[in-house]
Amino acid sequence: MKTTYPTVPFSLIVQATDGDTEAINYIIKHYRGYITKRSLRPMKDEYGNQYMVVDEVLRGRMQTRLITKILSFEIK
Repeated sequence: MKTTYPTVPFSLIVQATDGDTEAINYIIKHYRGYITKRSLRPMKDEYGNQYMVVDEVLRGRMQTRLITKILSFEIK
């Protein structure tokens, strides 16, 4: 059995490519979990214990890249 996830409606994608900030924020919120998961990095504390933490710089870069790709997306 394959898991299906909700998708972003096409009308919302069209609004986001036109520059609607609410639509762009909805798409960012939709992909927030994926971006957070992909930006996890191992860090060590002073005792040598290793933890997984979110690299905020990388997360910000990924969100910025998503926004630029949304705005440069062309629908014909």
